[in-house]
This record gives sequence, C-alpha cells and structure tokens, in this order.
Amino acid sequence: MRRTVLCLSLSVLLIAGLGWYFYQRLDGNIKIDSATAQELLRYEKARPRAASTGARNLLLIGSDDRSGAGNSKYGRTTPGQRSDTVILLHIAGNRKSATAMSLPRDLMVEIPRCRRPDGEESGSQFNQFNFAYSYGGAACTIRVVETMTGIRVDHHLILDFTGFKEMVDAVDGVEVCVREAVDDQAAKLRLEPGRQTLDGEQALGYVRARKTIGDGSDTERMHRQQEFLASLVNKVKSNGVLLNPLRLAPLLDAATKSLTTDEGLSDLTELYELVRSVRDIPMDQMRFLTVPRRPYPLNTNRDELVQPDADALFKALREDKRVQFSSESDPANGALVGKKLFKDGVRIRDHGPLRKADPEDGPTYKGTTPADDICR
Repeated sequence: MRRTVLCLSLSVLLIAGLGWYFYQRLDGNIKIDSATAQELLRYEKARPRAASTGARNLLLIGSDDRSGAGNSKYGRTTPGQRSDTVILLHIAGNRKSATAMSLPRDLMVEIPRCRRPDGEESGSQFNQFNFAYSYGGAACTIRVVETMTGIRVDHHLILDFTGFKEMVDAVDGVEVCVREAVDDQAAKLRLEPGRQTLDGEQALGYVRARKTIGDGSDTERMHRQQEFLASLVNKVKSNGVLLNPLRLAPLLDAATKSLTTDEGLSDLTELYELVRSVRDIPMDQMRFLTVPRRPYPLNTNRDELVQPDADALFKALREDKRVQFSSESDPANGALVGKKLFKDGVRIRDHGPLRKADPEDGPTYKGTTPADDICR
C-alpha cells in the first residue's frame, strides 16, 4: 500500500511538474505587441464599438517577413514589411459558427495618416490595402479594416513565414488537392496533380504561389489559402490533436513561438479560452470566404469591393447575424437559407418544408468549410 501511494504521489508530482514546465515555456514563447494598442488609443473615439452579443473579431495578419532561415527563396527582403495575407475571423456570440473573411492584398482602399516606426507619419492616400502594414504596422491595418467594415477588431495575431511552416510540420503535414502539376522555380516547389500531404516548406510555397498556379490571380490564391486553412482545421479537429497531449504539445509550441499578439491574448490562459470557444463549432459552420471583389477599372491588377454585397456582409458580421453561405464544393451550388438548400428559389435538397428563397435574406457568399472534400 505504501509503495502504491508513493508511486502515485511521484506520478502526480511528475505530471504537475511537466505541466508547469510546458505552461511556462509556452507562455514565454508568445511575443506581445504593445505598440499597436498604444497607437490605437489615439483613435479610440473614432473606432467602432465592440459587439454587444459577445461575438469576437480577430484580425489574422500573415507578414511577408523573410528574415527566417530558408525564407530568402520567397523573394528579396524589402525595407518595409507588407501583409501577405489578412483574414478577419468573426466568432459568433453563441459560439455556434465562425466566419473567416479574406481581404485582398491588392484591394484599393482609403489609408489614413499612420505613424511609421521611425515616428514620422505617412500621408493619407488611396492605395492598395497591403501598403497599410508597411506604413504603420498592425495599427494602421486595423484602422483601415475598421473604417472599411465598421467592425471592431478585438484582437490581432501576426504570423510570419517561419511560424507557418513550423505549425504545418507540427501536425505532420496538411492534405491538399493539387489540380494541375506545379513547377514554381522561385519557391522551389514541384508538385504532381492529385491528393497529397504537404510539409511546412511545401505548404508555404503552395499558399503563396501565384503566377505559376491557375490563372495567376490573387483571388485564386486566396481561395487556395482558404482551402488549405480549412484542411488544417479538419486535420487538427478530426485527428484527435486537441485531445492528445503528445501531439498537441508540438503544435502549441510552434504556434506560440510564431505568434505576435496584442496584450489581450498575450497570456496562454487567454489563448486557451479562445481555442476552447471555437473547439466545439461544427466543421460545416466554420466558413472561409472572400469579401466580394472585382478588378479595379483603372488598374485591373488591383481590386475594388462589389457593392452592395460587401456592405451587406460587413453588416451581418457587425450585427452578429447569420451569413447566407454556399459551399463551393456543393455540386448544386445553391443558397443555404436556414437549414434548407435552394437554387433559383426552388428547393433542391430535402431539409424541411418547401419555401421560396426570400430576397430579403440578402446575397449568398460562396466559400469553403473544413467539412468539404478538398478533391471534389
């Protein structure tokens, strides 16, 4: 009995010690961006109010920082970093759905006067969206997003190239469906067509490649990024990563080392609460889409918003209301209204009593979810 009690006591102490060690290590990995919060305080009166429904809006910024080992192959380092990818993640107040809205880097927007890192200010201008990050970092980008959408950004997270690769490797790669052979010399990426699992190095080249895949548009690249992120979510949720400490620890280590966050998410406990709040969201209710856009008339290499569809989407997210969504993987390609699927006002899938699609439901936004078949 004494030996058994002693063994149990030692086991408890060992587990507690390891838990404390990993907590301290992971908590110390997180880099805090205090400067952004201080800069945003200067404009607090002009910022939108926080959602009263308990919804949370996070701005995910993928930096094009190439300073990490092996990243020079993705292009030369420029004096000012730019936001390679920007996604506004809206987590519904009831925690039953989440919408990740991609914002094109080439979208033409109004950029306000922003304080540069050297203390000088850039002039207000009409320019492409990703210049905001190079002018004034996350604070300038957040101000542009909030002015454009009317949505309060509660938190922001910045992820660089190295961090992205390490997170993919931490889950033993992510499955994608390559629709045509890829030979990208700049990224040193060669892929055969078909379903396959990419490691971190391959994944970064795959989501960043542009001119060598498809029609070379940024729109197609954003769609490819959304499919990849949906597949990553599927891998993490369906393979028991969140419930297996041996698999979860490397992922958390890679994630926390690669993230720069605001002070509100700088504590590991707060990050865990965020993850826990979305853990039980059904995969078909985690939606990835792109803000409605079209080529900018004065320069077709740039984008502009499609109105009134874009404002309708911003309003739905701002008011924490349902976004009418249609998965692009669905062969019917209809509009999801409540729990019923319609096309041209006629029911095409039996989900309940027949009714006409109501025009007041607003536009239908197409995208992808982790529940979709990537090789549809």
